[in-house]
Amino acid sequence: MDKILSVPSWVYAKLERWHHLSFLKTRDVMEMLRGVEKDALEPEKIKALIHVVREDLGFQLHRAVQKVKSDLSDRDRAVFRFSDGYLQFEAILERKVFEAWIEEELTMIRNCVDSLLADSGVQNEAIDEVFLTGGSSFVPAVRRIFEDRFGSGKIRTGNEFTSVAHGLALKAAVGLTL
Repeated sequence: MDKILSVPSWVYAKLERWHHLSFLKTRDVMEMLRGVEKDALEPEKIKALIHVVREDLGFQLHRAVQKVKSDLSDRDRAVFRFSDGYLQFEAILERKVFEAWIEEELTMIRNCVDSLLADSGVQNEAIDEVFLTGGSSFVPAVRRIFEDRFGSGKIRTGNEFTSVAHGLALKAAVGLTL
């Protein structure tokens, strides 16, 4: 019918969180994907998606994505690799491309910081130190947001992968004692 149909975007949205991939493993979704595969311009890609869903490879895929994100924090280019014995993907990714993919999230961070400062009436110059934590604090584009606003000399980090969990545990402990 000369019409190109794509995989519904909600399918890809489930890939954003590895533990949501199993929600795609229903009869209806698998039948839909097999139907898409039959009429696909690149059926091998849909077949690969079906394999990832059927074999519950969400966590392995997530680890491969996290690895390339981590590598891009230290380098301008990194290699994405995913292999499970059946599928094998390898692609070179440039940091500037990754930053373009996350531009919406970067804009949200910028807006949040600007809104917080405006709502509090505090000027950038009045900030003595900025503590960045969490894995995203390693992403150069995220760091630049804070460096541009406050200066690189004011940026502090520590326990990037555990401080959020530690803070949540403290919050829970305080909540239990009240």
